[in-house]
Amino acid sequence: MTSMASKGASSEKETLADVVVDAVTSVAEKVSGKTNVDLDNIQIQKKQGGGIANTEIIKGIILDKERVHDGMPRTIKSAKIALVDTALEVKKTEVDARIQINDPTQLQAFLDEEEGMLKKMVAKIKKSGANVLVCQKGIDDVAQHYLAKDGIYSVRRAKKSDMEKLAKATGAKIIGNLDSLSNKDLGFAGQVEERKIGDDKMTFITECKNPKAVSILIRGTTEHVVDELERGIHDALSVVAVALEDGKMTAGGGAAATAISMALRDYAPSVGGREQMAIEAFANAIEVVPKTLSENAGLDPIDMMLEIRSAHKKGHKYSGINVLKGKVDDMLKNNVVEPLRVSMQEIEASSEAATMILRIDDVIASKGGGAAPPGGMPPGGMGGMPPGMDY
Repeated sequence: MTSMASKGASSEKETLADVVVDAVTSVAEKVSGKTNVDLDNIQIQKKQGGGIANTEIIKGIILDKERVHDGMPRTIKSAKIALVDTALEVKKTEVDARIQINDPTQLQAFLDEEEGMLKKMVAKIKKSGANVLVCQKGIDDVAQHYLAKDGIYSVRRAKKSDMEKLAKATGAKIIGNLDSLSNKDLGFAGQVEERKIGDDKMTFITECKNPKAVSILIRGTTEHVVDELERGIHDALSVVAVALEDGKMTAGGGAAATAISMALRDYAPSVGGREQMAIEAFANAIEVVPKTLSENAGLDPIDMMLEIRSAHKKGHKYSGINVLKGKVDDMLKNNVVEPLRVSMQEIEASSEAATMILRIDDVIASKGGGAAPPGGMPPGGMGGMPPGMDY
């Protein structure tokens, strides 16, 4: 909710926060005692129409595709899913070839052979026991007809990333050659269904064997709203993921930054010398977080800094700036928290940037002499200026 507070998603942040936490905890895995969250396992689909509150999490995969043939069943229960990375079409020759047909019977024989090839492809899929086919490439019209006759729900031109997510969620193997397709290669899902969302039809693959891949269906009134929501949800997913992985958070609202700057100021005199000045400068730099927060909220930064330091000195270490009330408040009670990794990344990145700028400054300062003459001009130049004189 903190990460979405300043974005277009803020109006429905409570609803969206539940969706985000549910999604991240669903894909989180424990590996050697450590929590790993792969955000690639969370698929985000956007659809206009409906309000922000209609945004939902689907424990499975959503394909932005419809059935390829109206004769296919709309819903399949206990789906056995075949993932195929080859086209169900008659193969074209690699080299330029020409078939010469002299009479109508030859033409019919040619068409019958093409149809027979497609029929054999569909028969191989049926023989494997599959009742759902997700194809990464095209499906010929004739093949669509036979698939519909056999009651096989089929989708064509699925994205490679969706195929990989489906393989993970359903336990299916992606097959490149239909001859090798067998019952062992099929994935399982409790239900595969075509639903109409807004003006479009989509395929929902739910009740998966391994729900380590989930989908978030974002709804909004306009394209702009949906895009803004996606940005907010992406940020929220990232912060929840790093918070889960690290298992540590800091108080927001400038509380952590104030605690660090005050600790640095206490430590600086024990070092002494030039280093003391550097440490104090670092403390001032870190204090820019609560100062900027005060300015953005229309508060007086000097008054707020005095108030926040006073609170910390009294032992209220979670005190930060409550921008809604315009005063210093306990950030944990207000649920304003940040993942530890975000705070550390801020400090590391800004320190690296400052160091880099200082190094560049040193290089420029250490270059002796004037600039080289333009265009490779000899030291004497056009006017015969004596060598050694600056230009």
